[in-house]
Amino acid sequence: MTIKPLSNRVVLKNVEAEKTTKAGIILTSASQEKPQFAEVVAIGPGETKDGKLIPMTVKLGNKVIVAKYAGTEVKIEDETYIIVKEDDILAIVE
Repeated sequence: MTIKPLSNRVVLKNVEAEKTTKAGIILTSASQEKPQFAEVVAIGPGETKDGKLIPMTVKLGNKVIVAKYAGTEVKIEDETYIIVKEDDILAIVE
């Protein structure tokens, strides 16, 4: 099954959360922060304003920083994805 986002939406796959601190303390799953780094796995065609299509800025495979509580989490075939609007993406990591 594939996810095909509509309009200016982007499908992201979260990057693994840190399981230990820099000091070596192992974190439980309850104390781990929600990851803000993700990889773009699908993009929509873009948003239409005044009859013109505004293309997407992000591309497939981009590593991005996303707003902490943005989007909708979905689980498909044992994989967890987050669907966000392009506006919820704060930066592209190069």
